[in-house]
Amino acid sequence: MEEFKGIAKAEALLKSGWWEDSGATATTISTHCQWSGIICNDAGSVTELLLPGYGIHDSLTNFSFSSFPNLVRLDLSGNGLIGAIPHQIGALSKLTHLTLSNNFMEGFIPSSIANLTTLVILDLSYNSFSGRIPPTLGLLSNLDFLDLNSNHFSGVIPPALSNLTKLSWLYIHGNPAMGGVLPEEIGRLKSLLELDLSYSGFSGSIPPSLGQLSNLRSLDLSTNHFSGTIPSALFNLTNLSQLDIHSNPAIGGFLSEEVRNLKSLIELDFSGLNLSGALPSALCGLTKLASLSGAENQIYGSIPSEIGNLKILKYLHLGSNRLNGQIPPTLGNLTTLVSLDLSSNQISGSIPLQLSDIPSLRFLDLSYNALEGKLPCELVNKFGSENFVGNPDLHHDSTLCGDHRHHPPYYIIGLGVSLVVFSLIGGLVLYIFCRTKVKKVEAELMDNKHGDIFRIWNYDGHMAYEDIIKATNDFDVSYCIGTGGYGSVYRARLPSGKVVALKKLHRLEGENPNFDKSFRNEADMLSKIRHRNIVKLFGFCLHKRCMFLIYEYMDRGSLFCILRDETEAVELDWIKRVNLIKGIASALSYLHYDCDPPIIHRDVSSNNILLNSQLEATLSDFGTARILELDSSNQTVIAGTFGYMAPELAYTMVVTEKSDVYGFGVVVLETLFGEHPQEFLSCISSQPNEPIMLKDLLDARLPPPTNPLVVRNVAVATALALDCVNANPKCRPTMQQVVNRFEEGRREPTRPLHTIAVNQLVSPPVLSLHDQTRADGTSSLSTMNEFHVDNSATLPSSNFSIHVSS
Repeated sequence: MEEFKGIAKAEALLKSGWWEDSGATATTISTHCQWSGIICNDAGSVTELLLPGYGIHDSLTNFSFSSFPNLVRLDLSGNGLIGAIPHQIGALSKLTHLTLSNNFMEGFIPSSIANLTTLVILDLSYNSFSGRIPPTLGLLSNLDFLDLNSNHFSGVIPPALSNLTKLSWLYIHGNPAMGGVLPEEIGRLKSLLELDLSYSGFSGSIPPSLGQLSNLRSLDLSTNHFSGTIPSALFNLTNLSQLDIHSNPAIGGFLSEEVRNLKSLIELDFSGLNLSGALPSALCGLTKLASLSGAENQIYGSIPSEIGNLKILKYLHLGSNRLNGQIPPTLGNLTTLVSLDLSSNQISGSIPLQLSDIPSLRFLDLSYNALEGKLPCELVNKFGSENFVGNPDLHHDSTLCGDHRHHPPYYIIGLGVSLVVFSLIGGLVLYIFCRTKVKKVEAELMDNKHGDIFRIWNYDGHMAYEDIIKATNDFDVSYCIGTGGYGSVYRARLPSGKVVALKKLHRLEGENPNFDKSFRNEADMLSKIRHRNIVKLFGFCLHKRCMFLIYEYMDRGSLFCILRDETEAVELDWIKRVNLIKGIASALSYLHYDCDPPIIHRDVSSNNILLNSQLEATLSDFGTARILELDSSNQTVIAGTFGYMAPELAYTMVVTEKSDVYGFGVVVLETLFGEHPQEFLSCISSQPNEPIMLKDLLDARLPPPTNPLVVRNVAVATALALDCVNANPKCRPTMQQVVNRFEEGRREPTRPLHTIAVNQLVSPPVLSLHDQTRADGTSSLSTMNEFHVDNSATLPSSNFSIHVSS
């Protein structure tokens, strides 16, 4: 009888089709319990099916759930599964672990799931499940872990979920179709340790009952539509280590001094709200803080000098507020600070010298304030002059600060002679000292199967090749989040907790010299440049058997995809779109003017602009980028994305920085219009005087901007974009002029949106095509040639980009 039951189970397993390629043809108890991913008890009954990333690529319709009444664990994550969850899953009455994450499943959660009363873990994340979250989930009284994130669930959270009194982890983020208010009953989940409700469309007030979750360690309510004020009850959560409320612009009031109660906080983010009042000094008592962000509010007053008490603070972001007073010198006490952003405030006085002494500071932005006096050369050389613009009374000597592109000849000669002397002496010493060391390292690299070029940068400096392989299970398909023409992108969480994106070249493509060159070019370019709006390269491994690049993870994906998603496009409001445009402009200006020699990206498109969790943009994909040789013709093969390529590339192979300017102009119009501007470009090319109103072109999914400052920025961005897509490259502005124009636009009068016509924004024509530059050789924004664009522009192609999903 037992043997008969074993044969029946083996036949049921074979019928699923999941083991067809494993040679599993025998039907005895002793063999099916040894098949891949199957665990049996002593009686030969299947108790666990663990097949993560097994490559099933099928639905669950052929699986006989009723044949496995003793199944305790079922893990089918990362398999490319399709279809709905069958109603028959309710037959697994002993199931404690059900994991179906990272698939392509859809449909509703069946009501029969209520039969799985022994479930402890239920993970349905990263699928396309829809409909409402069924109240019957509230019957799973033993549930400890519930993950429904990144699906298409809609409606409110059913109050019945409050019956899950054993629940420790609840993740519902990334379901933007969910609406309504958060039920007060959520305060009954007293065992909760982590609660993530971000990116899910919640509105109304934050329920004070959340303050009853006394065990809570992490609370994420970010990127929703909550309104009202921050309830004081939240400050009762004394075990919180992470509190994230960012991007809820309807939340007003002020941050209470009661924040002092949150002594365990490591990360606090209240940016993108509408808070006013002074920055509470109580924040300075939260000595465990490693990250503090309160950007994009209406906070005024000065930064408390007690901020220097936060001795382990790494990130301090207070940009885009109304802060005034001086920068407290006590910021110099924050020796672990990595990133400091105080931009777009009203901070005055001089820059304290103590800032130059912070050993770990990697990013500093003090732009657009009222700072005055001398700008220390140490800060200019380390962070670049672009992070101090917008302070009219702040000065630095570009010669003394190492801006050698403006150095007089005698300075360059003297510097060159000194470098030659030091190089000769240093080279001799290094040759003697390092000769044997280099040979040893070369031998080790050649013997190492992981490659001859492997370099890693990381926050803690301890990332290793083995960590990468382990974090991705040797680049298992379950970690893949995007695939392109010659590579795939993987999401990996390293042992340190840091999430990174890995771009790995396909094995066969690695043998193609063009792809190999492109990959190595991207590693080379990104290892030399650092800018807040350029994707960060943490490391790379370049070898014909294994080639990958390690990037900062941008969890909102590409601008191209966000603009084509109805919900995410609305989340990208006018302020965020303008800031995105300014960020990319700054990045391109940095490449063209602050890199020596200059760098041309050559593929500026919405596919290659990635956004982080706060919808801040970075320029990515430098595989086709090249150095601009000022003394050569710069002839090259055509590279780029159709629809964003400058029209002159159709008849010339000469590449200049104006090619990037054209792509930028198209991206700006796409960002403002919500779609590729192909039809608009064709129309205005053939009828340049047609009185098209700007309000009729803007993305209709957003309410038209009414704030005068926002209207002004949108109009300036549109005017610049029109100049950037001029068919004559000499008539396009430089990216440096674009950045300066945004700053000048702050002082211009504002007109109501409904009065602005597009043809009024186009720069006036000049008399001659040959008279297009000023005496200093730069294009004049006020004397542009007649606007004209190439009407053969097409929609973007599917060329590879770093494409990640949220």
